[in-house]
Amino acid sequence: MSGKIVPQKLAKGVDICATDKYFYIVRSDLNCYMRSTNFNRGEDLVIYKLHPACRGGNHYLAHEDEFFYILKGNSYRRVTNMNTDSDAVVYTLHPKCQGGDYYLSAFNHFYIIYQSRGIYRKTKNLNKDEDSEEFPLHPSCKDGLYYFGIADHYYFVKPHDEWGIQYLKSTNFNTNDNPETFSFHPNVISFLPGGLGVTMGASFGNWVCIKTISNDSNTPIQWQKKITKTIGYEKEKMSSVESKWNVATTVSAETGGLTATIAKSQFSVTAEYGGCNVNTDRESWNQATQVEETITATLQPNQKIYVWTYQLGLGKEPVLHCRDMRILDNSKPPTNNPLPPAN
Repeated sequence: MSGKIVPQKLAKGVDICATDKYFYIVRSDLNCYMRSTNFNRGEDLVIYKLHPACRGGNHYLAHEDEFFYILKGNSYRRVTNMNTDSDAVVYTLHPKCQGGDYYLSAFNHFYIIYQSRGIYRKTKNLNKDEDSEEFPLHPSCKDGLYYFGIADHYYFVKPHDEWGIQYLKSTNFNTNDNPETFSFHPNVISFLPGGLGVTMGASFGNWVCIKTISNDSNTPIQWQKKITKTIGYEKEKMSSVESKWNVATTVSAETGGLTATIAKSQFSVTAEYGGCNVNTDRESWNQATQVEETITATLQPNQKIYVWTYQLGLGKEPVLHCRDMRILDNSKPPTNNPLPPAN
């Protein structure tokens, strides 16, 4: 399994957090989150809608008091349920607790990772900064892509190496005592930003010739006919991904379903993370259908013209058939990418 997931620092609104019973991947960019009892075995994968008030966080963490903390700017929102926004209260982040690169909770404390400075801050309260201390990060703990914790352990996701995408479990950021290493189950990886590029293969965009028209005579001819082209999303090719998840109805009701939303996200990331860096919002994400279009052309003697359409895919499978069509007088495909760059 090759490929890379997008690190949290580059994935706005994405984070991993955990309680003693469940692990969570928050995809605020997709307005939903995944809950699992075990990332390594891919167990009990359920996806819920993220409440509008809980979206757009810079960081997400869960605490032993069974609260979720959503950090945005210099304040945070504490809730008991990210799907319903239950028991919501908003607090100000203490000035000494602001500006962290990563946040997590473990051992009845909050931890703030200042990755660039190579230190972490431990505190009892993010609002009051009670009983706080700072320590150096152990060298092997400095390069995490995501950090999260439970009551008596912390975890962080290691950069991709020859063993794939893994996360490490230990008890001390300063000494990194007795670490254990686990791999992510593929059904979990697919939900992470960039994950489809890992589990299905890097995305691609190419022009496909759907019709060649020839004039083999010695006189010009006027050619007019209807040609059939495909537009839309090949949902059935992605159904195996979503079939491994228990998806709440409110999530699957989106146009094209959840996997369409995740595929959009995958196409938008850069090639480093298996994407094409394109925005596909203007394309049709309804089920792929064949449509007819009338073409009129004047062909000179012994001339050929070629009709091209554009498609995006993952691995070797085309997934999205785009609206764009080009008619050229040579057999080489167009060289431009018709889709706008992702923001």
